[in-house]
Amino acid sequence: MSPVRVAVLDHTAALGGAELALARLLDALDPVDVQVTTVLFADGPLRGLLEDHGHAVSVLPLDQRIATAERHAVGASLITSARAAIAVLPFVWRLARALRRLDVDLIHTTSLKADLLGVPAAILARRPVVWHIHDRISPDYLPRPMVALIRSLARVAPRRVLVNSHATAATLPKVRTTVAYPGLAREQFAPEPGAPASPARAPDDPRTVGILGRVSPTKGQREFLRAARRVHAARPDVRFRIIGAALFAEQDYARLVREEIRALGLQDVVALVGFASDPAAELDRLTLCVHASPTPEPFGQVVAEAMARGVPVVATAGGGVGEIVAPPGAAEPLGWLVPPGDVAALADAILEALDDPAEAQRRAVAAWRSVERRFPIAVTAASVTDVWRSVALGR
Repeated sequence: MSPVRVAVLDHTAALGGAELALARLLDALDPVDVQVTTVLFADGPLRGLLEDHGHAVSVLPLDQRIATAERHAVGASLITSARAAIAVLPFVWRLARALRRLDVDLIHTTSLKADLLGVPAAILARRPVVWHIHDRISPDYLPRPMVALIRSLARVAPRRVLVNSHATAATLPKVRTTVAYPGLAREQFAPEPGAPASPARAPDDPRTVGILGRVSPTKGQREFLRAARRVHAARPDVRFRIIGAALFAEQDYARLVREEIRALGLQDVVALVGFASDPAAELDRLTLCVHASPTPEPFGQVVAEAMARGVPVVATAGGGVGEIVAPPGAAEPLGWLVPPGDVAALADAILEALDDPAEAQRRAVAAWRSVERRFPIAVTAASVTDVWRSVALGR
C-alpha cells in the first residue's frame, strides 16, 4: 500500500511536553507507511528540532496574540467573543489552502488550539481530521465553557480521537478514543539500575531532590518548595533543584516561585536550573525525582522519563500519573504516590525515600522494567499509524 500522507498541525513551536512527544513520534514512524508534513502556527525551537531530524516542516504564522495566549484565555475568547472568532477566519482560510496544496490524506491536530482551528480548515480542505488530545477535558483542568466546547466537538468533528492516557479518555464521555501513550525513545533509557553501565548515584554527595518540567501552576513548583522546607528542616544536607523554565503566559508564576524561595529561606539549598536541553543528564544528577502537580495530570511524561533513567519517584496521584506509577496488576510498588496538594504527605514521602535507599532502589528497578516494557515509542508509533491508515481508508 502507498504511504498515508498526513499534515500534523501544532499551534506552537515551543518545546513543551506534547511537542517533544511529537518529535519522538515522528522519529519513530516508518516512512514506508506514512509521509508527514508538520504545519506550525509559529516559528521556534520545535521547527529546528524537527528539521534537524529530517522532517518536513511548514510555518503558517497565526496572530501572536492568539498563538501565545494562555489556552484558558483563548478558549474563553473564542467561545464568548464573536470578534475573536472573526479574527481567526483569514488564518483558517490560509490554512485550508495550505492543506489543499499539501494534498494530504488526513489532518492530525496535536494541541487544543490546533484542534479548534483545524476543524474548519479541514472542512474547507475536504479532508478528515484526527485529534490527538494531550489535556484532560475537565473543569478542574480547563474552564467550563472550553470543556463543553471540546467535548461537543469531539463527538462530531474529528474522524478519530487519540488521547495520551486512559485518564484523558475518561474526560471525554461518549467519545470513541484510542490511547497512544507518549512513548520514550531508546536513548531516553539508561541501563537497568544497578547494572555496571547505569548512571552512578552518590546519595551522600549530596542527596539531591529535583522537580523537572515547565514552571507552571499546574506543575507544582511552589508545593515542591513548601515540601522542601519541611525536608530541609529534618535533613539539612539535602539539596533541591528546580529544572525548567516558564513558557507561554506563565512568567508571573515563575516570579512567585523565586519569591517563595526567599520567603522560605531556601536560597542556599535550592538551585533554579532553567531550561534543560538534556533532561536525561539532569535526571541522572538526582537522588530522587518529585512530581508535585496539584491538579491531576493528563499523563505525566517526566515521571516515566525519570523511571527510564532509574531515578526513584515521588509523585502526586490522579490523572495519568497513576497509570505510570501504579498500573493495574503491578506486583510491587514502582514509586511513592501522595494526594495532590498535600505538602505534608509530599515531604513525608520524600523523607521516606531518602531514609531507605535500599527500598528506593528496589522501586526504581521495578519502575525501570515497567516503563521499558509499556512505553517504548515504537508502540506509540504503531498505534498512531493504525489510526491514520484506518481514517485514510475511510473506516
